[in-house]
Amino acid sequence: MAGYRGHLAGASVFFALYLAGLFFVFSVDAAYTRFDPLELVAFPLALFGLCLMFGLWPDVDTNSVGQNIFYTIFFLVDVVLIITEHFQEAAYLGLFAILPVLGKHRGWTHTWWAMLLIPSPLLLLPYFYFPERPLSGLPFYGAALVGYFSHLFMDGLVVRLRRRRR
Repeated sequence: MAGYRGHLAGASVFFALYLAGLFFVFSVDAAYTRFDPLELVAFPLALFGLCLMFGLWPDVDTNSVGQNIFYTIFFLVDVVLIITEHFQEAAYLGLFAILPVLGKHRGWTHTWWAMLLIPSPLLLLPYFYFPERPLSGLPFYGAALVGYFSHLFMDGLVVRLRRRRR
């Protein structure tokens, strides 16, 4: 079981592997030439931030640094939605934000299906809003998946490692 620093370190290592894979894929057909220099820096940084956030996400069900970060974000987004009079969206955000704390620690947020489902809006929303580029959300979904997977891995839920007693 890792603390938040361990989860951030694990997410960083897994992200480095993911980024290497992306660099390889983008170099095959020279896709990187379609980006300007700012995008070549900002895109990996955004993916890295997303990976780190999803590396902390599963612990949102307990009092943790991840919970503090996410509920601060939820609160700020909810305030903006209320100020802009998007009351229905604010209500849905409040409903979905409360779900993790209704379960027990290492409950549903620490499952493989949650790992696939929670970041799915990153994959699906670009598909609906930008039909001319239906896979534009794939790198973001991949980064979130890698971060989430790193958390489960660091908690020993992917591969059970036996610890030696001294």
